[in-house]
Formats: sequence, C-alpha cells, structure tokens
Amino acid sequence: MVFIGGARQVGKTTFALDHLKPSTLENPAYLNYDNAATRSSIIRGELPPKQKLVVIDEVRKYARWRNLAKGFYDTYRGSIPFLITGSARLDYYRRGGDSLQGRYHYFRLHPFSPREINNNPDRGDVEHLLQFGGFPEPCIKADVRSWRRWQLERISRVVYDDIRDLENVREISLMELLVEELPNRVGSSLSVRNLCSTLQVAHDTAERWISILERVYLCFRIPPYGAPRIRAVKKEQKLYLVDWSRVPSPGERFENLVACQLLKFCHYVEDRDGFRMELRYVRDTDKREIDFVVLKEKEPIFAVECKTGEHSVSPSIRYFRERTPIPRFYQIHLGTKDWGDAEKHVRVLPFHTFCIELEMP
Repeated sequence: MVFIGGARQVGKTTFALDHLKPSTLENPAYLNYDNAATRSSIIRGELPPKQKLVVIDEVRKYARWRNLAKGFYDTYRGSIPFLITGSARLDYYRRGGDSLQGRYHYFRLHPFSPREINNNPDRGDVEHLLQFGGFPEPCIKADVRSWRRWQLERISRVVYDDIRDLENVREISLMELLVEELPNRVGSSLSVRNLCSTLQVAHDTAERWISILERVYLCFRIPPYGAPRIRAVKKEQKLYLVDWSRVPSPGERFENLVACQLLKFCHYVEDRDGFRMELRYVRDTDKREIDFVVLKEKEPIFAVECKTGEHSVSPSIRYFRERTPIPRFYQIHLGTKDWGDAEKHVRVLPFHTFCIELEMP
C-alpha cells in the first residue's frame, strides 16, 4: 500500500485519479469515504472486482480504518495495490490499531514549487507563488478575488470539517481564532505563552491545538540546531504555514516560502531514499541567526539565509561559518545577482536559481 498525505486541497485526489483509467471520480476503483453511497461498502471491506489499482480517499475518518487497511492488504496481498489518501498525517493517525508496519510506504504531497510551475523558473514564477501560494486552484487561476474566497472556504473546512472529524476540540471557535492569529507569528520564535494570553486558554491547551494544526498540515514548526561551539538556543521553535500566501509581511512571506520548499526537499529525500532529514535554524543567545539548516542523518549539509534584497553577505553567516561544522552557506534573495565566495563556501544567489541547482522537486 502507498499512503499519500498532505494539506487539504493540495491535489491528492487529482494525483490519485491520474493513476486510474479513466481518471474520473466515477471510476469504480475510486472509493471516497465521504461519499455515502460507497462508505458502507468500504466499512464492510467490499472492493470492486477486477481492478488493477484501488484508490481509497479520506478513509482515516473511519475510526477503525487501520484495521480495515490491514485487512485489505492481508487479503489482496500481491494481487491489488492500494493508494490511500488523506488530508492529515496518516502516519500519526495509524497509531492505536493493528500494526501496519511493513505494509505501506508513506509519501507527502506539498504545494507547488517554482520548478513545478516552470522547469527553468525565473523571478516572475517566484513572485507568482508569493502572491497566490502553491495550492493548485488559486495558483492556476491567478485571480485575487478567487484567492480570497478560496482562503475563507479552505480555513473553514479545515477547522470545522477536518479537525472536528479527527479531534475532540470543544472550543472550535477559539481554534479558528488561533488559525487566524498564526500568520502574524511566522518567522519569529513562537511564544505559546503569548498565544495563551490572546486566546485565554491554558498552556497545555494551546500546545495541543498547535499540534493538531500540524497534524492536518496547516502549519509546521522547526527546532534550533545546537552546534557545540556556539551558545545556541535550545528550546525556542519557529513556526511557518503550509500556505505561505496568508502571511501579511513580504519579508516573512518570502522566508515562509523558502521554509516550505526546504521542508519539501527534506520530505522528498526522506520519502524517496530513506535518509533521515531535518529542517532546523541557528540562533545563539546574542540573537545572531541563520534562517535554516538542513540536516541529513543528523549532520548539517547546508544552511540558508533569506534576504528580500541583494545584500552583501550577512555577518551571521561569517560568524557561524567559523564556529559550526556546516559545510555550505547560501544567502538567497529575490533579485538577480549571483556571486560566491569559494574560499569561505558562501554563495549569494536568486531563489529561483537556488531551486534549480539544489534539484528541488
């Protein structure tokens, strides 16, 4: 079995249908748990006959879906492959039932990257993503009014459909208030205490709600990287949204876009090749900071600093270059200048060029 997880409306169903012939919602091999006509058949374990592939969509809304998936696999092992999708972390929600270990591969679907819009992206492609985000519908339509309407509908569905179906949240209206507040917290250290004050809830409640939003792919947090020779912060996490177009400040929106693309790169390498990948950031107690560090098997492979303008190399890069084992530093921007310092392993380049050279999917 293959599990496909990702944010609501990121394109999971379209991706799954593309593997069916004909690739339509009426194909008998496509089973959607949200469809009342097929829900009872799924629960009873009934599959359409003579299918080369079966797609099961949103089945994690069924409380015992783990046992159901295990039964499908054990019954049809070697004869029918299964593609199971869901707008929540299926690797998390599989816990608590019969073990699915060894029965599935989990892949994560992300919003568009510059190279998925244009194999040889330029500055205009990046600006398009910054304005409309990477979700297929608003990105392709490229209409501001449609983007605004889509935003309202998506947030409402995530809060009142996905979270309500998966989690026990009593104050769902306060959860919606939290979702509206998070774009203002992007890029800086996330203070759960301040959120508690804003929402008037306990610390454990606010922490639990943020974890829920992470599980439904609405946001993600990255921890600090603590190299031994620097006085690095240890616990402060930074928060980013999966839909960076909701971030109001241009600088933080660009940083959020870069965070999403680097996370996508990490998940791509991890899901495809099996390496343990991590996305972190560097900050010391004197507030010197590098926005992102990518780790492979717990070893840093490169760091990225974001600048909206074409600046000279950040003093923080020079400082951490001498005191950390990070082998390569990139300073990326929205301009056109591309130059590097080979001796110090620092490269200053446009973001779209960075995407091409890193071979980001």
